[in-house]
Amino acid sequence: MQYIIILFINFLFCQEAIYFNGQRAKDLIDYQCSFGPRYPGSKGHQQFADSLKVFLDRLVDMNIVYQDTIFSPISNKKVQITNMLARFNPRASNRIMFLAHWDTREFADKDENIDFRKRPVLGANDGASGVSVLMTLAEMLSDNPPINIGVDLLFLDAEDMGTYGDPDSWGLGTKSFSKHLKKPYPRYAVCLDMIADKDQEFLIEGFSYRYAPDIVRKVWNLANDLGYNQFKYVLGQSIIDDHYVLFKNTGIPSIDIIDFQYPNSSKNYWHTIEDTPDKCSAKSLEAVGTVIATLIYNEDK
Repeated sequence: MQYIIILFINFLFCQEAIYFNGQRAKDLIDYQCSFGPRYPGSKGHQQFADSLKVFLDRLVDMNIVYQDTIFSPISNKKVQITNMLARFNPRASNRIMFLAHWDTREFADKDENIDFRKRPVLGANDGASGVSVLMTLAEMLSDNPPINIGVDLLFLDAEDMGTYGDPDSWGLGTKSFSKHLKKPYPRYAVCLDMIADKDQEFLIEGFSYRYAPDIVRKVWNLANDLGYNQFKYVLGQSIIDDHYVLFKNTGIPSIDIIDFQYPNSSKNYWHTIEDTPDKCSAKSLEAVGTVIATLIYNEDK
């Protein structure tokens, strides 16, 4: 698919924005979910890993695949996991990184219906949404590659197999990947997780503000300049996500763009069987994708 990067002026804020196709990203959520649940050890997990590799291999300058065997704290089994680092302009030492997890939760243990809690989660928003934006960015960057910077798109496995109350059991794919990452490290990293909620609201995640406040301001200022007031200057809760694990293991300043109240403060689809593509919005994906695409090409100037 060919992309034309369209620059348009937001006259209210005098900020150039990059066109991002939110419907393309939504279609990629549907595509991921067509494989079914994608937790490590499942049929859908292996099939989508193979498909993602083929997808990236044809687009990126370098696609590095990292495989590992780990112990799952949620199923008490050994499972194989796969991380992929898709690199544009790999020789550039000035780099930025964007990451998302592609695995899904094996058990819907937050479902209101106790009879559904042993069913797997389809993971349309929690997993597929961030990945869909990275996949769309891969297509854009393939057609319009960065010249002055390097861009890394990190597709992480085994984020969502932790047990509640044990922070060390989450982000296991990031822990595995961090052992292999070589310098020069990216200047900063941005994690995309649960970003397709129709009722979109991004509070500033606590660890992001604690460890990378300058990157928070950079992204939130840009989003607000582009007119996306769903990026709120309100401090939210601290969430153990891949950005936190990446920072703790590598020291790379990392932030999380996450709408954890899914769909809102009175109802929950997170880790339930309700996390399905119909709950996701192309408009919401377009907002996040536009911010990230604009950030990338601003950095490349």
